[in-house]
Amino acid sequence: MKREQYKDFDATQLFCPHCRQAVPVRKRLLLILTNGEKYDYSCVYCGTSVGDKMVSDRDNKPLIIR
Repeated sequence: MKREQYKDFDATQLFCPHCRQAVPVRKRLLLILTNGEKYDYSCVYCGTSVGDKMVSDRDNKPLIIR
């Protein structure tokens, strides 16, 4: 029986093409979708977007809109 060892990874550093080096990043929520959430990673020094991430909703919680 295998147990889940991790659930999710978050990047702490990514390569920035503007700064031309690996830099610390900020994670920012971009969209909340019915199948998950989309995040953007940006450089802490120049603000350039250096990546994104889609986290699918594992609990299948219904989206409530009022």
